[in-house]
Order: sequence, then C-alpha cells, then structure tokens
Amino acid sequence: MTTDVHVRELRYFAAVAEELHFTRAAERLYVSQPALSKQIRALERQVGAELFRREPRGVTLTEAGTALLPYARRVLADWTEGAAAVREALAARRGTLVIGMSTSPGRGGLLPAIRSRFTAAHPGALPRLRQLSWHDPTAGLADGTADVAYVWLPLPDAGRYAWTTVAEEPRLVALPDTHPLAARSEVDFADLVDEPFLALPREAGVLRDFWLALDERSALGERRGPAAGTGGPPRIGAEIAGTEETYEALAAGLGICLVATGNAPLITLGGVTTRPVRGLSPSRYALAWRREDEELPLVRGYVEACRQVVARG
Repeated sequence: MTTDVHVRELRYFAAVAEELHFTRAAERLYVSQPALSKQIRALERQVGAELFRREPRGVTLTEAGTALLPYARRVLADWTEGAAAVREALAARRGTLVIGMSTSPGRGGLLPAIRSRFTAAHPGALPRLRQLSWHDPTAGLADGTADVAYVWLPLPDAGRYAWTTVAEEPRLVALPDTHPLAARSEVDFADLVDEPFLALPREAGVLRDFWLALDERSALGERRGPAAGTGGPPRIGAEIAGTEETYEALAAGLGICLVATGNAPLITLGGVTTRPVRGLSPSRYALAWRREDEELPLVRGYVEACRQVVARG
C-alpha cells in the first residue's frame, strides 16, 4: 500500500463518507461529481482497497472505509492546526498581511479606505498586495500564499473559507463594437448561448462555470426542450487569465464574455463595449479567508475594516 496520499484526497473522502452521496458531497466541496469520483478512485488505488459501495440511492462505507475514516479526520484536523500554526508564526514574525487578488477591487476607492482603517487599528502591520492570475480562483488562499483575498464567488472547495460580500453587481456582456448585438441597448441571454465565449482557465473550476453561465444555459435548455438546441456546452473561443488578455481577445473577435459591472471600465477600451443582459443572476465580489485563520489578529482586523467600509457605502 502506498503512503503517497494527499490531504485533498482525504478531505474528499471524508466529505463523501459524511454525506454518503457523491452528488451532495460534490456540491458541498464545490467540485464536479466526475472530478470527485476520480479523486476517490485514486485514493482507493493508493490504499489498495475499495472504500465505498456504490449503490443506486447513494453509497455506504466498506469495512476498509469505516476503518480509515477516523484516521482521515485526525489527519485533516492535525493538518489544519499545523498549517494555521505556521501561518500564525510567520505573521507574528513579519507583521505582514498578504492580500491576494486577481482583479483590483476599484469600486470607488474601496481598497485605500480599507487599508487606511486597518493600519489605523494595527499601526505595526504591513498590508501587502499580491496579484495572481485567474488560474487560481482563490487568489492565494488555497496554497497559503495569501492571508485574505479578494475573490469572485463561487469558490472551489468553499467549505474551507468564509467571506464577506464586497459588491453584488449585474453581469454584462462584453463584445466588439462591430458585433451585431452591440447595436442593441440590452441583450437576452438566449441570444448569446451560441456565441463563442472567452473562458477562464480550467483550473478555475466552478468560477469558470459561473462566468460561462452554465446554470442559466441548463435552465434555458430545460425550458425550451432538447429540440430547441440550447442548454449544451458553450463554444470556447479562447481562454483568458487576466484583464489584458481579455481585452486583446475581445478586440481580436475571438469571442464574447460576461463581466461584472464594476470591471467593465477595465476592458471597454477602444473597440470593445458592454451591454446589460436579461436572464442572468448577479455576480458577487467578496473578501475571503480560511476558516481556521479567522481568529488571527491581522486577519480579523482586516475583515472588520472591510466590513466597516462596505457598510458605510
């Protein structure tokens, strides 16, 4: 039996063991069911035993799975405590709070206002911004390189994190000025589903799905029925990992994309415009942190500063 088992695999195993249902466990973890099943199969190969009995109405633990579960929980608890202890030690030594982001908050001077309030309450602390690409939808939270992060929801493996919403904004469609739909003042989402879309990297997982509006596509397909030809997977014109790439792809006519209202000024440069879209849920921009870190003084202080600034409007 190999000992090369990853913490993520144990976390996935524990979730399925607690839910006794792959679909519910996948929803809880914010991963796709095929991805979850693949990880469980990999873990079973590593330990050399079947951990679950797959049945039509769900799953049950095998004897091997029942034996493994308490140890998996112990490892996960120890790892959480150990990782938090390391981050706390580093934070105490450096007095630095690393703030991850893939898109600048902008939005009326929000970031300077939060920084000002935070440093007034913690004069010895040094907030440091860390810019990441869209390959990491957690903006550094998942790998521990950021203490807090400005992120778009939903987050993958969402149970690991807590967050406070910074902004809730409509999703617009961004498209070249020469696109036929650019002549309209507002667009129905049904008119977009057959267009090539710009997509976040596959590593972005559920966030990529959100900006491709997979839920709305599925709902549209159910309303219209299979004969209408909607509700299928989107056509991907190009993948994008940052604001500049998005603008260049739009200007080149490689596809269209959805964008939050607050981010529209970042890409509506020469040759690109945005239009409101009927039939889409809004986007949510949030400040997030790992749940095990929420009692760390600098994390707690920055979160409180953010909440106070947002409440002030």
